[in-house]
Amino acid sequence: VCTPDFFGYNADLELQYRGRLDAAGPKSEDGTQRRELFEAMKQIAETGKGPEHQIPSMGCSIKWRMDE
Repeated sequence: VCTPDFFGYNADLELQYRGRLDAAGPKSEDGTQRRELFEAMKQIAETGKGPEHQIPSMGCSIKWRMDE
């Protein structure tokens, strides 16, 4: 599991999006970057379905440990 991980649900509370916020990093040649979470939530609001292609976040991993 990596952070930040964003989740988007439809009106029936079905998970439709799990992925990154945007394409942070080097910008595209035209100076813009995709707003992936915004685009996904807009699609979910309009159709009830998330995008087929979803890119996972690339952040810090969560380390789980058992307290002794």
